[in-house]
Amino acid sequence: MAVDVILGLQWGDEGKGKIVDLLASKYDIVARFQGGPNAGHTIQFDNNKFILHTVPSGISSEKTTNIIGNGVLIDPFIFQKEVKLLDSHNINARKNLFISRRAHLIAPSHRLLDGALERSRGVRKIGSTLKGIGPAYTDKIAREGIRIGDIEHPDFQKKLKALESDHFRTIRSLGYEPSDFQIENMTYELYASQWNESLNVLKEFRFADTEIIINTAISENKNVLAEGAQGTLLDIDFGSYPFVTSSNTTTGGVCTGLGIPPSSISKVFGIIKAYCTRVGSGPFPTELMDEDGDKLRVAGNEFGSTTGRPRRCGWIDLTALRYSIMINGVTDLIITKSDVLDTFETIRACNSYIINENNVFYPPFDIERENIQLVLSEHKGWKTNITEIKDWEKFPAEFKQYISFIESELNKPVSIVSTGPKRNQTIFRNPSFKPIQL
Repeated sequence: MAVDVILGLQWGDEGKGKIVDLLASKYDIVARFQGGPNAGHTIQFDNNKFILHTVPSGISSEKTTNIIGNGVLIDPFIFQKEVKLLDSHNINARKNLFISRRAHLIAPSHRLLDGALERSRGVRKIGSTLKGIGPAYTDKIAREGIRIGDIEHPDFQKKLKALESDHFRTIRSLGYEPSDFQIENMTYELYASQWNESLNVLKEFRFADTEIIINTAISENKNVLAEGAQGTLLDIDFGSYPFVTSSNTTTGGVCTGLGIPPSSISKVFGIIKAYCTRVGSGPFPTELMDEDGDKLRVAGNEFGSTTGRPRRCGWIDLTALRYSIMINGVTDLIITKSDVLDTFETIRACNSYIINENNVFYPPFDIERENIQLVLSEHKGWKTNITEIKDWEKFPAEFKQYISFIESELNKPVSIVSTGPKRNQTIFRNPSFKPIQL
């Protein structure tokens, strides 16, 4: 069989966790392929809510093997907290989770360096989550990183100490001292001690050459679902650079982040919100700085699951989505948080941009440098609570028209519509995607 992919098409926070959790039972393997604990995937079932930062969102499906791929960054301290949360709800992640030996570690000093670099940027801050993601990926590319497999070797602590010394030199070159920063409201020394203790929980899991596991599964006609983090517009190559994450959040990242050939990829599910949000700095053409923006934020509970920061909110941007669909080879769209628009009299959408008097249907190279005017269309709101509607035919005509408009503009089918955070608040317009049980 082939590999299906689920990824976000906007600036992250599209609701990937719920969809992966929902579909996981249809797959033999669910594998995270990039990112680190800067991601926050929320799943909700049995009246319990989980926010997963590293563990794949298919962990609640006992029959599904979960894999943290080589493209992922792991912070043992944060990973330990996730495992304890799952343990408290009788979900034993140790039974069905493998961790790639090639995945890189986020060391305590990576987080210190992240804070120093962000502070040194002044008004040009990236909006980092301060989880050490950028410095850890930098060390990976510079061939200075420490991998999961290194934990198994006797010189691990020596390598960790050498990396820490390098980071301390960089921090001091920026005019700071390591003692100028705290991590998780702790001094560096206390955090580093707890980080080292958390390695014991990490060692309870199976470290493996996961690229072999996944490719073997493909050859045995098993189903694999690749789970992305963040969103396409945060991709290091194709996002709104430099206000991006440090990994490839696109379909191309699946191949490098799991070690699979492009020919193995089949369906690509692109997830979008019915509107748009962004956390941190960077361009956001459709951002609303008015009552409608505040209304979206409150109705959608738009506060970062990792940072708690209020998300910037705006109308859906079809210009950016066309680009995301093209880059990823999206086959099917999944729309989430449709219910957030339930109370709006009028809903707007950005159909295209006007730049230098030209109508533009894809984002320019550098959005910040362009004087962009938005071409907006208006759509009548449905003014109906859609969270409990289970039959597509019973949805308000205005809602169905909005979905049809998006399909027409993006030239892709909307195969799944989410109308709330629970598993059963999901409409499968393509019945073949529906799991056996919700």
